[in-house]
Amino acid sequence: MTDEVITRHVLISGRVQGVGYRAWCRREAEERGLSGWVRNRQNGDVEAVFSGPPEAVEAIILACRKGPGWARVDDVEIISDGAPIRGPFEMRATR
Repeated sequence: MTDEVITRHVLISGRVQGVGYRAWCRREAEERGLSGWVRNRQNGDVEAVFSGPPEAVEAIILACRKGPGWARVDDVEIISDGAPIRGPFEMRATR
């Protein structure tokens, strides 16, 4: 078992607002024991930061490519890596 923690900042585009995507994302992150946050963006995308064990972060990014049932995901773009984040996964206000 490793104590390695990675952080990925991602943008998810498609029909990802108004379909429960943020709540789904929070549940998926919590189930994987991840820290970070998710929020809607004013342009219709969803933005998220996932921090935790590499296999869990990679798994949620893969899951984000499908999303919840009503979503239509066109793209998941990893826009940066970052410093580890600690604490609970949160839903943040639109920005």
